[in-house]
Amino acid sequence: MSAIAQAEAWLCARVALWSAAMGSRVDPPLGMTAMREGLLPLGAPGAVSANGSCRMIRARDGWLAVNLPRESDREMVPALLGQAIGASDPLHALETHLRKFSTKAAVKQAALLGLAVAQVGETRCPAPRPDAKAPKPWDRPPQVVDLSALWAGPLCGALLAKAGCQVTKVETSHRPDTTAARAPALDALLNGAKTRWRMDWSDVADQARLRALLARTDVVITNARPRALGWLAPLLAPGCVWLAIRAHPDPTRIGFGDDCAAAGGLVEWHDEAPHFVGDAAADPLTGLAAAALVFRALALRQAGPIPVALASVAAWASHTTPRLGATV
Repeated sequence: MSAIAQAEAWLCARVALWSAAMGSRVDPPLGMTAMREGLLPLGAPGAVSANGSCRMIRARDGWLAVNLPRESDREMVPALLGQAIGASDPLHALETHLRKFSTKAAVKQAALLGLAVAQVGETRCPAPRPDAKAPKPWDRPPQVVDLSALWAGPLCGALLAKAGCQVTKVETSHRPDTTAARAPALDALLNGAKTRWRMDWSDVADQARLRALLARTDVVITNARPRALGWLAPLLAPGCVWLAIRAHPDPTRIGFGDDCAAAGGLVEWHDEAPHFVGDAAADPLTGLAAAALVFRALALRQAGPIPVALASVAAWASHTTPRLGATV
């Protein structure tokens, strides 16, 4: 069994354990790490990720996973390299010139530019989380506000909804979750059981409605960087659980499922070169880990922030399998 399959099986069991302790058992089906197959145009992962946006590139002293999913990211390649590339293909320019960079320098420059670049194997395995209280079932459905997008956060919210939690997915009119437009069937799996609300940040009435919603919320799910969430903490109820999904332990860096999986060492090696495994594996594994952690916090009546990094979950899956049990 692969590291991804073993980690997924263990996390599914933890979701079942802690959701039962909260009062409503959920048994996620195995295969959630491959749930996008057939719903998105994916290829076989190798030196290039299954979705085609992330590539393994050799640096001077190691390997980098460089993820350029948007045209605006590709336009930043000259700034990353510190030189003009003319009419050259950005990926060809990266493969040619990143060999002059150390992995540390490339990652640092990418972070300054807001690009998803990670050194393969850079992230350490997280420490265990001890249990401090006896589980206590809830006598009402917990209220959840899902402010996240894409995969990991929405998957966590979907599992909470499956357990009977009342989940409201809040999007903004100027920046909606793109999953519905790209893959409606996937969006239905991740968000179909949630109440959806697209708010207008400029509307005073919508602002008041959001404040009232957050004031009575038991769980809030986010996946934005801290600088975009400075407004949120003062609006949360004292007993609220804040699941803060991020790409890396350093919350200022951005990342996606493939480059974060590589950062955690969740790769396969062929001819001394790293290859991607699975489809953005750090995303669904983090969604499962996050759900287990939220169910655990609800069952143990623990409030406050729960930071979960995609790269850290990938490092756990890579470095502790089959000796599982390090995170939840």
